[in-house]
Amino acid sequence: MDAPLLPRPPVALSIAGSDPSGGAGIQADLKTFSALGAYGTCVLTALTAQSTTGVTHVHEVPVETVRAQLDTLVEDVRIDAVKVGMLSSTALVVAVRERLTSGPLATTPLVLDPVMVSTSGSRLLDDDAVAAMRELLPRADVITPNVPEAAVLLGEEPVGSLSGLTGQAHRLVEAGARRVLLKGGHLDGPESVDLWLDPDAGGPVEVRAPRIATTATHGTGCTLSSALAALRPRHQEWLPTVRAAKSWLTEALRHGEVLDIGAGAGPVHHFHEQARWRDVSG
Repeated sequence: MDAPLLPRPPVALSIAGSDPSGGAGIQADLKTFSALGAYGTCVLTALTAQSTTGVTHVHEVPVETVRAQLDTLVEDVRIDAVKVGMLSSTALVVAVRERLTSGPLATTPLVLDPVMVSTSGSRLLDDDAVAAMRELLPRADVITPNVPEAAVLLGEEPVGSLSGLTGQAHRLVEAGARRVLLKGGHLDGPESVDLWLDPDAGGPVEVRAPRIATTATHGTGCTLSSALAALRPRHQEWLPTVRAAKSWLTEALRHGEVLDIGAGAGPVHHFHEQARWRDVSG
């Protein structure tokens, strides 16, 4: 059930890395927030050199600067939802966890996208930071790992079936996650099937959408998690939020190739609903 219309736009915060190509990271999050009617704020955790073909360099923002960004922001601005993306080191994970478990953000709805590997295959999380990331799981209202990320979090091999997703979702809850949206985009099949598990609401739910044949997949994980953060203040429950976010992302994927960005995996079309140029993708 949808919540009543808010008298003001919800304010969403992204804590994540930067993508100069605009398809992933902070840039994708801010586009998503705007497209879905939220006011976007952000805290940068890393500067990357990347394009649609890959990541060539990562410069981690100093921990004290990340803390200062967060402290300065929340002292002034009321935050309605938080999305956490790229945290490349143990020190960053610990610093962000401290700010999310005390102070103004301690009870704010939180979506955790445990970014570990980019769409192009570049590693974005230090090996020694995985344990720290596991300790962040209980604070998140929802975690949104894909198949490889779930495997890393659990210390297992990636699964290749829907039943495998179900098992790993349950084990992620056992590891401390409160709710899991385990993304099944890496699985084969005519549909894109994500596995939603909320232990307080019964068994797992399959969230299905048509699989879009497209090369425009850059930033899909960032975009989905930020869509959840943007939409959560407008819904009373998480599952309707998940369904709305997946439906919107499906259309962003469907229209992505019209942007014609880069030579690799292009971005999804965050503004497919507001585009003012001719979209010939149908």
